[in-house]
Amino acid sequence: MKKQEKTNHKEEITRLNKIAGQVNGVKKMIEEGRSSPDIIIQLQSIRAAVKVVESHILQKYVQYCVEQVFEENSNREQKIQELKKLFDRRPDL
Repeated sequence: MKKQEKTNHKEEITRLNKIAGQVNGVKKMIEEGRSSPDIIIQLQSIRAAVKVVESHILQKYVQYCVEQVFEENSNREQKIQELKKLFDRRPDL
């Protein structure tokens, strides 16, 4: 049976709330007919903020996987494969 990950990401809620506010701001900009460059700048800011959240969660998960491998050597290959899949899905790497 697979052991449940116990990583806590609650500190990311503040960042995600800020991102949600930025998305709402972009929607309002579009409704108001703001310029494309202004909208694009805000979208780039949102993308950067999402990458920060993703990076924090990924860092914690990598730490969790490494700790699990040291605790239970039998999980080693499974954790390596899980991490490879995560990194394969990141287009920016």
